[in-house]
Amino acid sequence: MRLTISILKWTLLIFVNIGFTVTCFCQSLENQVYQTKAEKFIPLFNGKTLDGWYTFLENRGRDKDPNEVFTVVDGMIRVSGEEWGCITTNNVFENYHLKVEFKWGDETFSPRLLNARDCGILLHSIGEDGSSQGIWMNSIECQIIEGGTGDFIVVGDGSENFQITVNTREEKQKDSFVFRPKGIPQTIFSDRINWWGRDPNWKDELGFRGTNDIENPAGEWNTLECIAKGDRIDIRLNGVLVNAASNVKPRKGRIQIQSEGAEIFFRKVELRQLN
Repeated sequence: MRLTISILKWTLLIFVNIGFTVTCFCQSLENQVYQTKAEKFIPLFNGKTLDGWYTFLENRGRDKDPNEVFTVVDGMIRVSGEEWGCITTNNVFENYHLKVEFKWGDETFSPRLLNARDCGILLHSIGEDGSSQGIWMNSIECQIIEGGTGDFIVVGDGSENFQITVNTREEKQKDSFVFRPKGIPQTIFSDRINWWGRDPNWKDELGFRGTNDIENPAGEWNTLECIAKGDRIDIRLNGVLVNAASNVKPRKGRIQIQSEGAEIFFRKVELRQLN
């Protein structure tokens, strides 16, 4: 009888240990899968369709694009620029690393026919479509414009609900602050903060190239990265940090890609979640 009880005790102990080991292994596996997913870039553009996005055009509204401002051509998103508007993600994102590859096309349209090619990526977009100027959602913009790619623009309603704080130079460029990593913190609720190398003699003219430009010439590919983590957004252009903001409000939202009078192509739009 005593022998039988001892055998039962040892058998139970073995099963408990096996169960504990299996549980630990499963938990470890779950963590590993989660971390792998968090570190992996996922495409927001599948190279074939605009699935996952919807269009919004000034004076037309949502999903009405008769002139095909937004199309997929040869595995790329083509934004014609013919009308003012954007494509917007169906999903809301928070704590992410967004990476896009873009290049300018040849076409431009009135009223920016001879102006610098212009576009932009609107981060943390919230509220109603067209709440800003009848075109965009309120948001924090990473500017894409010849000579000024990497500028921040607060596309807000003027309230403290939309703001950024950026370390800047003491002196302004015309009416705008300029990013400087160890500069003076400036908080803005509207307008812009230029990237650190923006040419002080910048002109709003087609094909403008600044002395310190990191963006490649029109027709060549560029990589733009927006790293949004907590209340921070860092912007990198072709691997170089060009602007950085803290105390960002809001901290999450949809992502929009603009159409603003210039043809532009995107061959990659991908995102990875940050823990």
